[in-house]
Amino acid sequence: MPSTPPSVAAKRHAFKRLHQSGCFVIPNPWDAGSARYLQTLGFEALATTSSGFAWSHAQADGAMSRDQVLAHLREMVQATDLPVNADFENGFGNTPEAVAQSVHLAIATGVAGLSIEDATGNANDPLFDIPTAVARLRAARHAIDQAGGDTLLVARAENFFVGRPDLPDTLARLQAYAQAGADCLYAPGIQTREQITAVVQAVAPKPVNLLVGSAIDLTMKDIAELGVRRVSLGGALARTAWGGFMRAAQLMREEGRFDGLAGAASGKDLNGLFRAG
Repeated sequence: MPSTPPSVAAKRHAFKRLHQSGCFVIPNPWDAGSARYLQTLGFEALATTSSGFAWSHAQADGAMSRDQVLAHLREMVQATDLPVNADFENGFGNTPEAVAQSVHLAIATGVAGLSIEDATGNANDPLFDIPTAVARLRAARHAIDQAGGDTLLVARAENFFVGRPDLPDTLARLQAYAQAGADCLYAPGIQTREQITAVVQAVAPKPVNLLVGSAIDLTMKDIAELGVRRVSLGGALARTAWGGFMRAAQLMREEGRFDGLAGAASGKDLNGLFRAG
């Protein structure tokens, strides 16, 4: 007989436990099929990717509406037995009140965690000032606590992603977010051992998420030794899939060759995978 899927509460509990010790990979599927496949490989949790989801709808990252993202979160939660962390962008609101409302809606989708960025979306002024960012994060924390407090809150300092690679400011932001109630801290775009160590030490003992968006020299063993608790991939898996698709299509169109299909997955294997699910 099919096993009973774990409850939302059980998945949230398991997700929090993952953040207590060790170092784990939390890969980022972009649709139900990629989520289901990653589950079969034995990963312990998954995270959505705003960019991968947007590209699958012919949109740029950040262009999807809150309603579209919420529908996507519900689909992803239903697609897998694993805890799902939501890439919830900047909370879909500039004010603390708007962020709280958005977080309340996200919690209702069944996600085990959600991340809130401090990016404004305005190229001329890309980051909320620290007091505003803290107020928005506290509103997210309050919304989670009102709902029972079992959804993990991840706070992101976007300095390195928005062209402001100021490490001291990044550290000040992450420390302020930790004090405001974030359960896990995240500075996407940091790359060097020195940067990673500085972030880990700045917010200890709270866990840190490291983004690995491309091939790097560090192994999971190296990353764990630096004190990182979890490793996410952002849109990297989606970009990898797009890369294979684009190369195959370009070869056919420009050179009349079909070499790009050589690495294609077997239709039989894919049908077997999803029948089993």
